[in-house]
Amino acid sequence: MHGIRTAAQARAWLDQQGKSVQEFAREHGVDPATTYQVLSGRKKGRRGESHKVAVLLGMKEGIVPDYTTG
Repeated sequence: MHGIRTAAQARAWLDQQGKSVQEFAREHGVDPATTYQVLSGRKKGRRGESHKVAVLLGMKEGIVPDYTTG
């Protein structure tokens, strides 16, 4: 990744891809409300699903654990 995105940059990135927040959330299996909250700054992405959303949007460096493999 070339750097951490701000919320405005993350929204612009979604726009460049022609994706809505709802589509992004559906594609990544995350809650749309949490995605909106991360983009608005109401959730900081410190842990749990908000962490996953922030990492996927490029707003935070981190690892998104894959719990689907056993």
